[in-house]
Amino acid sequence: MIHPIVIHPDPVLHDISTPVPQVTEATRTLLDDMLETMYDAQGRGLAAVQIGVLQRVVVVDIDWKDGASNPLLLVNPEIVWSSDTMTKREELCLSIPNVPTEVNRPDRVRVRYLDRMGAPQEIDADGMLAMVLQHEVDHLNGLLILDRLEEQK
Repeated sequence: MIHPIVIHPDPVLHDISTPVPQVTEATRTLLDDMLETMYDAQGRGLAAVQIGVLQRVVVVDIDWKDGASNPLLLVNPEIVWSSDTMTKREELCLSIPNVPTEVNRPDRVRVRYLDRMGAPQEIDADGMLAMVLQHEVDHLNGLLILDRLEEQK
């Protein structure tokens, strides 16, 4: 099911999402709905808070626009390592439509999470995937790209 996307300046976007105690069928339905919503909105990532659900759930698919869909479904994602090397990239956000923002972030990260079935996983990411994962984890922590812009000033 496609959900409406919460748009800035809705204050819920600054709320901190709560951990999911256990991956259940309801969690899997949420993941499926989020993926459908993300594709419909032409995005590459979506955090549950962006559809008004304050749970630490994220979906990402950086390749689908190039015809190589490879969805990554993350429950309770946590960045456990990031490189010292930084890269500045232009980011877009479905909750802040049509406002490209240059954000400086670590160019590599390691993320620990639970998969769709609740099994612990870890992924090392660089490039676009690293950027999108950091962007979505920021959402779970109540941060927007506009907040990162203010930090960098």
